[in-house]
Amino acid sequence: MSLKIINQDVPQQRDVSSSPLSLDGRIAVGEQVGIVIVGHGSRGLRANAEFEELVSDFRDAYPGVDVCHAYIEIASPSLAVSLSASAARNRHVLVVPLFLFAAGHLKNDIPLALAAARAEHPTVQFTATRELGVHPALIDLAFKRASNHLREQGASTKTAVILVGRGASDPDANGDFCKLVRLFGEGRNFTWVQPSFIGITHPSFEESAELVARSRPDHLLVVPYFLFAGRLFEKLEEQVGAFASRYPWIRTSLASCLGNDERVRAVLQERIQEALEGQQQLACDTCQYRAPIAAVSQNVGGLRALLWSLRHTFTHTQAVPHVHAHRPLKKHVLVCGNVDCAERGSIALISSIRRSLAAAGCERDIRVTRTGCMGRCGEGPTVAVYPDGIWYRDVQESDAAELVQEHLVHDRLVARLVDNIMQ
Repeated sequence: MSLKIINQDVPQQRDVSSSPLSLDGRIAVGEQVGIVIVGHGSRGLRANAEFEELVSDFRDAYPGVDVCHAYIEIASPSLAVSLSASAARNRHVLVVPLFLFAAGHLKNDIPLALAAARAEHPTVQFTATRELGVHPALIDLAFKRASNHLREQGASTKTAVILVGRGASDPDANGDFCKLVRLFGEGRNFTWVQPSFIGITHPSFEESAELVARSRPDHLLVVPYFLFAGRLFEKLEEQVGAFASRYPWIRTSLASCLGNDERVRAVLQERIQEALEGQQQLACDTCQYRAPIAAVSQNVGGLRALLWSLRHTFTHTQAVPHVHAHRPLKKHVLVCGNVDCAERGSIALISSIRRSLAAAGCERDIRVTRTGCMGRCGEGPTVAVYPDGIWYRDVQESDAAELVQEHLVHDRLVARLVDNIMQ
């Protein structure tokens, strides 16, 4: 086995640009401005510590700005808590998601939190920046993380590279990652540059690694395109080690994550400046369900938008007959398909629920939908049944038949699986 981790314990650069952060643009002179930098949140303390270190460095660079942090899930403080605290101190709050790509959390969780914050603080202006996105500085940073390996092995070696992304249920986010992988490989003398994902979508790292191994590279360089070294990095480390054991004749190296680097902070500042100047903001925060738009302002708000969508179920067939008329659904089953629940078997669970519904003759009356994160990470697979409003946790594939027969067919709760916290 020949596994080498590159730069894993090398301290990250802590130099912060000394140029001032302009806070004029759309903000009146003298107005108090607060910045809430939002991270995903991890069960790995190291990842949270790296995120909070980045926030601390950013705060130190701009001592006149009220900078705090929040997490979408798992860790504290939550986004709702930080938004409320910043709104109590400032007239304008900037929500800055420290996310590489725009998927479910940016398109759903943050806009819903903003809608609640605006209702709670009607005199405070809330603005959300967009994701970090496909940016040349971040591509250069990913290459920098691989550069130690390249110096050790020499430029003439036959090196294949696999870039590993988090993976999302959102095709735009996955497409942006594949574009970034292409830009990473342009003009560099690699024999192969292959995208892969650690969860949710395909190709997985293991699938990509097996494919690349068939090209017989002398070296395989694995570059995790993660911001911080949390549980996903640990999972990748195990998979890379297993690959190196299976193919000891391929020298295999694992680079470190992007981390708290000056390039990340520079892109963060750029996104803030764009939002302040009204150039680019979080796209889904201007959706008709998030912001008032002529003739559809009644749809605004998270719960109201959900109810407006569900209303279609009951009124659709009452209108003038049309070619796709259908009867209303009796129940809608939501099953989390995010990385944590998927690892615990939620995809197989979805298939089993659908098979059991078909066997019971209920597949036309009950719909099963795979969702993004449902906010119960570590306790899944999570299942929600509507309009009943019942949530289940730790639902295994072996529970599917009982769930269908008891709850979906006979309207009897499966008490041992009920998530009491969500009721």
